[in-house]
Formats: sequence, structure tokens, C-alpha cells
Amino acid sequence: MARLFSHLGCMSRQPGPWDLPAEPDSTPAEEAVAPPPAGRESAVDPRDAPAFNAPWPVLLLALSMPALYWFQARGGDPIGPIQTWGLVPARVMQGDWTGLIGAMLLHGGWAHVAMNAVGALAFGTAVARLFDRRTGVLGFVSFYAICGILAGLGYVALHPASQIPLVGASGAVFGLIGASTRLVGRRSLAPMFDRRVLSQMMMWTVLNVAIGLAGSLMAGVAGGAVAWEAHIAGLIVGWLLVGPFARVFARVRG
Repeated sequence: MARLFSHLGCMSRQPGPWDLPAEPDSTPAEEAVAPPPAGRESAVDPRDAPAFNAPWPVLLLALSMPALYWFQARGGDPIGPIQTWGLVPARVMQGDWTGLIGAMLLHGGWAHVAMNAVGALAFGTAVARLFDRRTGVLGFVSFYAICGILAGLGYVALHPASQIPLVGASGAVFGLIGASTRLVGRRSLAPMFDRRVLSQMMMWTVLNVAIGLAGSLMAGVAGGAVAWEAHIAGLIVGWLLVGPFARVFARVRG
């Protein structure tokens, strides 16, 4: 998520699971995904499935970002929609909540769009493959939207008087990243406080703080600063909510 024309920092590519999860891991501390019904093939390891073979909801999400920005910029004034539909914390505090959704549909430029689309494709693939095929679309879309909304609210809580509009799906994308930290080398969800999960969370947090500081220093040149607070809020929301969502939409056993 960016303030006006700022762009999200670098994204790394991470594959993930899509087919129904395989046999539960025997480790008691992990949340094991229920095995597929008889007669259906077992899933491969979540990290083994290639990200370019992404589930269609993830592909649709990634493709929607450049498509929506094309419409945003089509009239020759991409700033107009930002002023109208962007997330302005002061407006939210006055009861106007439309920006919490509108900001996720807008971007500050083609580079901003590309980074979020690549991030959604890379990390959304892992999360979507965790969910059951029958209910997974609802689970994935709901998870993505809630991460984005709560990321926006996190930013509003820290800057309630700000009049600067935020745009971009970065908060929601970082929700997918937060969820994917619990899929590291597993056929099931790793515990929230697993050392490897926490190390990744720390890495993404430090990276965002660094990007935020660099963006603030370059704000006069680039036209705005990176809303790193919304990124971290989305990261934490994804880390927290992937367990409950997986239990509901993929029958994960604790």
C-alpha cells in the first residue's frame, strides 16, 4: 500500500500447495491438514507445486490489478479516483469507510501494480492451495479482503488525522505473505511461534521498516512515502488468521 504514487518494496517468489492436502504430519505441535477422501490423489508438498501453475482465483486476482489500473488511468487523470476512493484516515474517523475497500482497487502507477500483482501471484498461490477446492474460493477471497481491510484500519489507528490518501493492495498482499510464513517446508501449517516462522516475520518487518525509512527520505523525489505500517499490519493479520481460516475452509486439525 502506498501513499499516492509510492510503490511496494521487493517481493520474493514462493510456491505453495493447491491440491487437497496430504496425510497429516505426525508432529503434535503442527496443525495437520485433513487427508483427501478415498479415491482422490494426495497432494504434493506445499512447497513443491510450481507457482506458475497457480489456482484460477489467484490468477484472476493478479490480472485484475493491471486491468483495474487501466480503467483508473484511462481518462487521463489517475489521481482523480485516488482522491475519491483512496483510503484517507481522517475520513474513516468521520465514518466514511469506503476507502478501506476502494484503496485496494487503486494503485499509484504501473510499477506499483506490477509489484503487487507479482506478490499476489507468488504468495497467494500457497495460501489458495491450502484451502479445499469446494469452499476455497470463498475462503481465499475473504481472507485476502479481510487482510486488506484490517491493514488499512491499522494504518488509520496510527495516523487518524492524516488527509493523505493511501492506495494499493499491498496490505492485503502482505496478509498473504504473513500466511505463507507458516507454510515453510510443511505439508501442514507450522505453529505460529515456530522459530522459522518468527524469523521470517522478523525479516519482513525489518525489511518494511527499512523500505519505509528509505521511502520517507525519497518522498520529495518519488512523490510520496511507502505506508509500511499498513504492510506490517497486513503481515500480522495474515499470520494470525491463516490458522482459523484453514480450519474452516480446509479442515485443518490442531
